[in-house]
Amino acid sequence: MEEEKKHPEHENHKPHEHKHEECKCHGHHEHKHDDCKCHEHHEHKHEECKCHEHPEHKHPEPPHEKRIKELEDSLLRSKAEFINYRKRLEEEQSRLLKYCNEDLIKETLPILDNFERAIKMDDTNLDDEVSKFLSGFKMIYCNLVNILKNYGVIEIDGNNKPFDPTYHEAIMTEKRDGVEPGMVLEVLQKGYILKDRVIRPAMVKVSE
Repeated sequence: MEEEKKHPEHENHKPHEHKHEECKCHGHHEHKHDDCKCHEHHEHKHEECKCHEHPEHKHPEPPHEKRIKELEDSLLRSKAEFINYRKRLEEEQSRLLKYCNEDLIKETLPILDNFERAIKMDDTNLDDEVSKFLSGFKMIYCNLVNILKNYGVIEIDGNNKPFDPTYHEAIMTEKRDGVEPGMVLEVLQKGYILKDRVIRPAMVKVSE
């Protein structure tokens, strides 16, 4: 079999080598894939968060945690206010109980004054009719004084004492030789203290 004759045109014919030109990205559409970098896969690297490295950076509190903290603070304030209110209420109740008989005692004091005026009418002769009559007054007076003492009523001592406006009420003045000014010369009406409160100051005569 005769060898196939080679066409003179085929002798110089070589297979087409397709070479992609160097990629110009936005140039010719033929890309050389080996050199082209425009279609390389972009590797996204997330940078490490630096927020915790800054010494002054603080994450804001979540809304629910902030609300819980506000409610806790409000509860503590309410508890403190309730404790103070209860303490004031207990003090007020104690004060009311301490002086609950004040009005009754004040109304009783004029009766005590009348007994004292009656007793002063007695003389040294205890056998006369007046002394016998006043002996019953003296017993009643002593019982009344003891009852008032049991409730914390104390008589104000004023004779020969310096005048004290807290305990004394000056209604008269008198100049007396040998007595310093501002001294109580005479108690005209007794004063009384209920526990630690003056319920009636003593009416006194004071030296000038």
